[in-house]
Amino acid sequence: MNTTRSASRSVRSPTLNTIIMVENTLQNMDESVVSLAELKRHLPRQVNHNTLKIILEYLEESNKIAVSIKGISWVYNRNRNLNKAISNGFEI
Repeated sequence: MNTTRSASRSVRSPTLNTIIMVENTLQNMDESVVSLAELKRHLPRQVNHNTLKIILEYLEESNKIAVSIKGISWVYNRNRNLNKAISNGFEI
């Protein structure tokens, strides 16, 4: 049987501690937009590249970050009044 090396590798899910570490790092960055390389440098401990990509996909799907060509931005806001104003607002 011929199996490829990549097929034999198991996909690892990030731990909750790692997800929280990445969230906290992004939330507390001084810059409003950071590159993936900058994020990796600011993390308290090293995170596997593929694991970090999975975490960033999760954070983007949960509307905590925005990913653009320029980089990654923390956009989540816990302010209920602001969220209410946005949801009740109108488009001009």
